[in-house]
Amino acid sequence: MLKAGVLGAGHLGKIHLRLLKQSEKYELVGFYDADEENAKKVEAELGYKYFNSIESLIDAVDMVDIVTPTLSHYDCAKQAIAKGKHIFIEKPITNTVEEAEHIRELLAENNLRGQVGHVERFNPAYLAVKNEINSPMFIETHRLAEFNPRGTDVPVVLDLMIHDIDIILSVVKSKVKNISASGVAVISDTPDIANARLEFENGCVANLTASRISLKNMRKARFFQKDAYISVDFLTKKCEVVKMKDAPENPGDFDMILQNAEGVKKQIYFDNPQVPVNNSILDELETFADAINNNTTPIVTLHDGTEALRVATQIINSF
Repeated sequence: MLKAGVLGAGHLGKIHLRLLKQSEKYELVGFYDADEENAKKVEAELGYKYFNSIESLIDAVDMVDIVTPTLSHYDCAKQAIAKGKHIFIEKPITNTVEEAEHIRELLAENNLRGQVGHVERFNPAYLAVKNEINSPMFIETHRLAEFNPRGTDVPVVLDLMIHDIDIILSVVKSKVKNISASGVAVISDTPDIANARLEFENGCVANLTASRISLKNMRKARFFQKDAYISVDFLTKKCEVVKMKDAPENPGDFDMILQNAEGVKKQIYFDNPQVPVNNSILDELETFADAINNNTTPIVTLHDGTEALRVATQIINSF
């Protein structure tokens, strides 16, 4: 079992603490939080050991789980790497692309493992159809959230849209060649609602919408590719695959058959893949333990996290 320590005991940090505690792949050593009052409250109420300095926690563990505000990710990661520790780092990886690239270099130089917390890669609805997504040519995503003051210190692109940016970059095997976007600040000082259009070198186009001032929550992605349409509802954890194949010679009464102007007949059939039950955050943490123990590549690498941040930053800069 790997000894794990958590930096940051806010809303998400407490979830990580609970899951690391119950994991069979980690031994939770304790946590550090810059807010001493909050830290002592967490220690008293939940029983996790509080370390009164970052240094003392890092010294006591094999893996550092960084769940602090984004602005401090870079410094926390540097300190952990300097002491030879593997790092799990919440999204967005760092505040700037330059910081992210430096962290990647430091990890490589020290032969350490790192993973970024892009948790939607472990969403069961996405996992159920991931292998069906092949060369999509049009992608549409909507990630809408009701207003919550927590998280408004960063633009909605870094808060919400970056989840979908990461998913899209992981399935489109091509480089982004053009980005156009618009964003509006309604309540916060930074954009609360944004739309972006990504154009890839292979011709794929992705249209992303994110809002944190919506009246209802929505987290959906739709992938269109030759002979197939795939939808993923990350919120309800449901998915759907609609495929087309050549129509049979003698279709049944209930077969759905389409015929185009050239007379080509296609049969439409629906597939609702089995969606496994899982805890996505626990899965991302435990697959990282496997990558460390087996010396393999983590599922969401620091390169992935850096590229998602790079595209997010380009979107923000194009407002």
